[in-house]
Amino acid sequence: MNRKFIDWPTFIAAFILLLAVVIPLVIYPEAGTEFVNKLNDFVSGNFGFLYLVMGLGIFFFLIFVAFSQNGHVKLGEKGEKPEFGTASWAGMLFSAGIGSSILYWATIEWAFYYQGPPFGIDPNEQQLEAIQWASTYGIFHWGPIAWAIYTLPAIPMAYFFYVRKTPVIKISETLRPLLGKNSDTVLGRIIDVLFIFGLLGGAGTTLALGTPLITTGVTDIFPLEDTMLLRTIILLSVTAIFGISSYLGLKEGIKRLSDFNLILAVFLLIFVFVTGPTLFIAETTTNSIGLILDNFFHMSTWTEPLANIEGFNETGFPESWTVFYWAWWLVYAPFVGLFIARISRGRTIRQVIVGTIIYGSLGCILFFGIMGNFGLYLQLTGSFDVVSVLNEQGAPVAIISIINQLPLARFMVIVFVILSIVFLATTFDSSSYILASVTQKEVENGEPERWNRLFWAFTLCILPLTLMFLGGLSTLQTASIVGGFPLIFIMFLLAWSFMRASTGDLKADDKFRPKTVVLDYKSIREKIRLRRLRKKEKKNPKNNDEE
Repeated sequence: MNRKFIDWPTFIAAFILLLAVVIPLVIYPEAGTEFVNKLNDFVSGNFGFLYLVMGLGIFFFLIFVAFSQNGHVKLGEKGEKPEFGTASWAGMLFSAGIGSSILYWATIEWAFYYQGPPFGIDPNEQQLEAIQWASTYGIFHWGPIAWAIYTLPAIPMAYFFYVRKTPVIKISETLRPLLGKNSDTVLGRIIDVLFIFGLLGGAGTTLALGTPLITTGVTDIFPLEDTMLLRTIILLSVTAIFGISSYLGLKEGIKRLSDFNLILAVFLLIFVFVTGPTLFIAETTTNSIGLILDNFFHMSTWTEPLANIEGFNETGFPESWTVFYWAWWLVYAPFVGLFIARISRGRTIRQVIVGTIIYGSLGCILFFGIMGNFGLYLQLTGSFDVVSVLNEQGAPVAIISIINQLPLARFMVIVFVILSIVFLATTFDSSSYILASVTQKEVENGEPERWNRLFWAFTLCILPLTLMFLGGLSTLQTASIVGGFPLIFIMFLLAWSFMRASTGDLKADDKFRPKTVVLDYKSIREKIRLRRLRKKEKKNPKNNDEE
């Protein structure tokens, strides 16, 4: 155990802040829920539009970076090949980015939109429009903007770690071009602690959603009762799995679990597509992609502006869904960005941006297109009333009931539960790995301390236990919106810091050509020093002659 590498002020402050939030919520659950709801009303009511502007802005900023000279910079040494193959790289970033939440929402999200469609559509009088948007909006929420939000932090972090060779992976270090020496002060620690707390909050939401789903699947397979005790046991079991994976490290644990996860996910999707209503799934998914392309800007900026005017009905759709999702991605963005940065050695910035957005979006299209439209087909044909089960028994029961409509139902429920566990584990082994990295002064040999990884693996389950105790999807959504608000400004600073650092380095590199560029930062610093010296000589030629 090498304690000298641990950043103890950041480590302790993050843990104390977590306890300071969790303990009052456990002691005063009703008052805690009320307080969080009031914060949500204030943030979403007054600043919801900021989340939407941020999402669209990040997407177009990254497109610009990818096809600018900055996008040609290679994250590594000249001639160095990518550390991971494309399939493993895509599998790891996808698993880290979406977790078991994709199984939860891809299967059931359409049912919420079916009952409460966007744009003021009446589901009873405009049923066709409601059905089309029900199958479309999930793909939009989990599409290019979501993955762009994830990618933004990855670019500056990877740049500083692999190009500028900084020995630490931290938000404060990535902001050094803007903060200067303040990165080493209280301000830098506050930024790092806010990142850690945001990650713990986002992780809490995902674990608190995934655990009841796994529990419902387990009670469907075995004659057990769904209780808080069983959920706690399952949560701790999943925590042990991703704790072991994180302890083994990036290549031995996380990569292998992600590869297995990818194989199981592909099997599930192929099975549902082939044995389900194949033509309906293919046509409805294609139609949904067309709707998104036609309405991308409208969907990205719809704020329901007339909601507060008397005489107009307020649906609350943007705040409940689009703002919630952008906030959720925002809370996770620094963590997923750090992880993407860590696994992207040997690739260019352009490859990281385009690859993450395309592979991430494609994976989500497949899940929502296949799993979601299978459930929608059951509802429309009267084969199974998904909406009634959802409203009467809750989302986890409705999801497992949908899986039970497949051929070999018992076997597929087992596959679904295993996949849920592995998806959850692949997200949080990455989370604990990154949390350990952020709370260290240096990351020796690219790997944080093992005991540190294990500590954060089990710390991650504290907040989801609290959120499950409080209960209710609205509380989980509210926590994400409130927790993500400060990160809007940190994302802006990350983009600014990257452009200042990378553009300055490219200008200092006399050998820049419009193809893959390998920057030697030591050489760049020497060039900058010599240029400053020449400028000084031109200003004071007399002094130089005397010398």
